[in-house]
Amino acid sequence: MNRAIAHNSVLALSGSVLALSGGIGGAKLALGLHRILPPGSLRVVVNTGDDFEHLGLLICPDVDTTLYTLAGLANPQLGWGRADETWSFMGALQQLGGESWFNIGDKDLALHVERTRRVAAGETLTAVTADVARRLGIASAVLPMSDAAVRTVVETDAGTLSFQHYFVRERCAPRVTALRFVGAQGAAPSAAALDCLRRDDLAAVILCPSNPYLSVDPMLAMPAWRAALRECTAPIIAVSPLIGGQAVKGPTAKIMRELGLAVSPVTVAEHYADFIDGFVLDEADRDLAPRLEMPVLVTRTLMQTSEDKERLASEVLEFASSLVTSLAPRP
Repeated sequence: MNRAIAHNSVLALSGSVLALSGGIGGAKLALGLHRILPPGSLRVVVNTGDDFEHLGLLICPDVDTTLYTLAGLANPQLGWGRADETWSFMGALQQLGGESWFNIGDKDLALHVERTRRVAAGETLTAVTADVARRLGIASAVLPMSDAAVRTVVETDAGTLSFQHYFVRERCAPRVTALRFVGAQGAAPSAAALDCLRRDDLAAVILCPSNPYLSVDPMLAMPAWRAALRECTAPIIAVSPLIGGQAVKGPTAKIMRELGLAVSPVTVAEHYADFIDGFVLDEADRDLAPRLEMPVLVTRTLMQTSEDKERLASEVLEFASSLVTSLAPRP
């Protein structure tokens, strides 16, 4: 396949951009892209491997983090949930002896209840998410990776745990021995998500700095999704989730060590090597650039302010644009 095709420059912002995201780190870069791109040109496909049924409700943590972040409603102190939240529901639930290990704020509860009602009535998760995004005033498209149930399961020295039990209830304390994505082999990406990769105007695909093994691998575990990435003719760029051998937030480094992987951006780049065209390293890891067998952008990837998010988004898009005419066929 000849991948040196003529795309309009990303800098001209004339095409669409697809971001793959999960968790807080991914949502931060998605927000930067959302702010600098023209309204409607960004599509964010979000991990749903973290989704679970709790208290009779369908809860989609990564989708909700993305929605709240892009809508300007995210809780900056907690990093998840809604800002200016109240907790009457959780207080009452605790008093009744209910399961209170997974905190649900009162405003957040409304979304879980409405989503559960609509999905039970026959609507797809994609359709419900699109309507919520519209009602929250989000111009960018937010798309669950699949309408089918794909569930991340964590094998640990304390036994088999569903993802939220590992991540929230056990606070990532057990040692991870393996990860499984139940339902992924038989699941199809949502049609809307897959169509994003096949758009004629697609200018770039950005893998946000999300946990590769918990947030991105549930997508890649669906055979059609990884195949579509390998067939995509737009430049695909991955942003390292590690800075100086550490994750900014979350258990990425811990899980890599426990799985016997070197805690290095090089490991992450190799994990994606069959479909990415470029990799973004933090300045703290610039010495690793010669070890990567692909084009590399070295910049400051820590996103602490709005300006940081927008600057990194702009630099990543520039990097993608610079690769358009030099893309080699994928293996």
